[in-house]
Amino acid sequence: MAHYAFLNENNIVTDVMFGIDETELIEGIDPETWYGNFRGQNCKRTSYNTYANQHILGGEPFRKNYAGIGDTYDEERDAFIPPKTFPSFILDENTCNWIPPIPRPEDDNRYIWNEETVSWELYIQE
Repeated sequence: MAHYAFLNENNIVTDVMFGIDETELIEGIDPETWYGNFRGQNCKRTSYNTYANQHILGGEPFRKNYAGIGDTYDEERDAFIPPKTFPSFILDENTCNWIPPIPRPEDDNRYIWNEETVSWELYIQE
């Protein structure tokens, strides 16, 4: 089985479904085209096992990330990009995920992002 994402006119994912394997044809047509025609939306295959341009089972990553509702399909990058986490975050071109402008401290403490100060703050559980 393969997974397919349906896109609105702005390339925003509106639905994700599973369907036939991408190597099979439906009435002689590739599944992306057939499902898209059937739904009246653009359709793109997505890989359930791909996240941050890594295939979790060791295979070939596909379109950078598994598509989720609300994600954007970027035609130029041929990638699914999640919604921006915070205004200050920047797009990592390799993973097509949003990352903070300042790396999180690498220690045993827990931190939360503070968008007002554009910094990491120590998380203190009360």
